[in-house]
Amino acid sequence: MGGEDGENQQNMRRIEAESYDYENDPRWAEYWSNVLIPPHMASRDNVVDHFKRKFYQRYIDPELIVEPMGGKSSASSSGSSSTPPRSASPPNYGSSNRQRSTGSSGRTQGASSSTSSPASSASLQWDQRMIQFCVNAWVFFVGLLAILPFTPVSLSNRAYRLSLLGTLCSSLYSLYSLYGKPRAWNLQALQVWFQSIASTKDFIYSIYCIIFVTSNLCLKFALIPVLCHAVEHVAFLRRNFGRSNLYRRYLEEACVWIESNTATLTILSSQAEIGMGFLMIISLFSWQRNILQSIMYWQLLKLMYNAPATAGYHRNTWTNIGRFVDPLIQRYAPFLNSPIAMAQTWWFR
Repeated sequence: MGGEDGENQQNMRRIEAESYDYENDPRWAEYWSNVLIPPHMASRDNVVDHFKRKFYQRYIDPELIVEPMGGKSSASSSGSSSTPPRSASPPNYGSSNRQRSTGSSGRTQGASSSTSSPASSASLQWDQRMIQFCVNAWVFFVGLLAILPFTPVSLSNRAYRLSLLGTLCSSLYSLYSLYGKPRAWNLQALQVWFQSIASTKDFIYSIYCIIFVTSNLCLKFALIPVLCHAVEHVAFLRRNFGRSNLYRRYLEEACVWIESNTATLTILSSQAEIGMGFLMIISLFSWQRNILQSIMYWQLLKLMYNAPATAGYHRNTWTNIGRFVDPLIQRYAPFLNSPIAMAQTWWFR
């Protein structure tokens, strides 16, 4: 009875996963853009459905068991191959009884192993989510401590760097859990592995944090994308503490607002990232200037403009900047047209 109840629950979870509205969830578009599969496989419905179920397992229902894409076919082939051939000798009832008992015990062991492996994988995924949530919660509170005006300067600067280091560790851990390590430590394997992670959001945030952690400047404005990235993990609270009185009384409204305004937070983050680029240019006229880090950051902005995970929001922000700035340049500073044209040539190259 317990096995039948578990199978019925899994069937209900599969039905809920199939009826989920993926198109209106911005996380699905980001998740699908980071899936690296051949184009001929990306057009198959069964492949898309498989990754939708994996997305649903990761963000909505961790207890959903997602089978491999070739699981059913391999099971049927193994079942057909394990059927014993017919014998022409008279039946031996003792041996047949022993075969039945052996087969039943084998099926019992197979069922127990198949039920234990998804449970262990689900617990492992839950542990990964818990680690990500704890690190990002720590980043959020340390970042708030860094930007509060009444915090002492020494403590504020230390909290600023600690929040960037926390986001760096979280991004690197996410990259390792999703993509693992290179298959071999040679140039070709490293190049393939790097190409698979170069356009992901976690890689972009890791480079972002490295630039500002190693910088002499302490620009608190740089913490806006870090804080927006940290609050994206509030779904862990609703999923695991939704029945808690403490959560319902103090955190539920804020978590619901964050989950319903993820696009707004992403727009704010992209605007802050572009604003940091102009602050880096202004910092070149100060005694704390660092030309190499400014060039690296503008290369990172160029990557954000082209990466699928961030391209939509960054291009929209740049379009709005152009609509506002272009008439002013044409009217008051037309001599800037040639330098801007050269910069655009480098940007779109």
